[in-house]
Amino acid sequence: MASAKFVKVAQVDEIPSGQMKMVEIGSEQVLLANVSGKIYACSDICSHSYASLSEGDLKDEEVQCPLHGGSFNVITGEPMSAPCEEKIKTFEVRIAGQDVLVGPAKD
Repeated sequence: MASAKFVKVAQVDEIPSGQMKMVEIGSEQVLLANVSGKIYACSDICSHSYASLSEGDLKDEEVQCPLHGGSFNVITGEPMSAPCEEKIKTFEVRIAGQDVLVGPAKD
């Protein structure tokens, strides 16, 4: 069985604790979020209305959409407040030395 492909997208020091960074993997915009020293990856695009979540605010595990103020959990992708109702994708993340690697979407 072939292993899932992981792509280097950033360096750990580019995303300090409590901060976010948007990266592109192919045609997909992915949000990297550092929550208490651990980096998570989810879709950068709000499922409610096309808006870049990386332009919003991150508080603990929750990113707020800059367009309508709804929010998502960056770890699970679950919507946390209205008007967001549909989950966003989350991705596997691996750290190799200082490299941040993002893999396939989680189920």
